[in-house]
Amino acid sequence: MTKQSGQGVLHKPSEETKKMVKTLSAVGIRYEDIAAKLEITDDTLRKHYRKELDEGRVEANAAIGQTLFQQAKNGNTTAAIFWLKTRAQWRETDRLEVTGADGKAIETIVKWAQEKS
Repeated sequence: MTKQSGQGVLHKPSEETKKMVKTLSAVGIRYEDIAAKLEITDDTLRKHYRKELDEGRVEANAAIGQTLFQQAKNGNTTAAIFWLKTRAQWRETDRLEVTGADGKAIETIVKWAQEKS
């Protein structure tokens, strides 16, 4: 890194920092924390490491997704339910329908209080 007049420190990514950013992104480290580790701003991190940030996140999600999918296929009921709720948009809903006598609508009567004189 070299000093640039009026603009702070110029950052130049290396293969080592690219690998570090991708690894930290893959395990869910916040961008602010990755930037702090590299002693750069969030904006500089995003500018120079967009590819590594995205690839780390996508590859980690794919690996965990594959494991979850295999668990569901192998009979893990919790994994199957989670998969169906998140991927197939299954929902558990409780629905309570209230009706009046003989299934008719409920009659609502509103009475206003009389003013005292």
